[in-house]
Amino acid sequence: MSNVYDAAYEMEKAIRASNEYADLQRLYDLVNSDEATKGMFENFRNLQMSLQQKQMMGEEIAPEEVEQAQKTVQLVQQNPTISQLMEAEQRMSMVIADLNKIIMKPLEDLYGLPEQQQ
Repeated sequence: MSNVYDAAYEMEKAIRASNEYADLQRLYDLVNSDEATKGMFENFRNLQMSLQQKQMMGEEIAPEEVEQAQKTVQLVQQNPTISQLMEAEQRMSMVIADLNKIIMKPLEDLYGLPEQQQ
């Protein structure tokens, strides 16, 4: 391997070839193939991104917004296709987190873990 960027591109290919990604892609396509399900999912995503953006900007989230988010989550979880997609997203996220731990290992070895620096 000539450099770390080559390794990163190989990792991208491996992720795209993984069962977790294939499952995620299949379920994403399934959600988007039905207009009602797609609309429900997009509504959920937009609400989620809006609340995350507010959090990152340090803005307070109103109780009504929290209640609306909870209702939306309950609604999308009742849709089996969206629920399966969310589970597949979680599995893919765990894979990415595990890969991140592996990638960060040299820096942890060099600097130590934050809890070890006290």
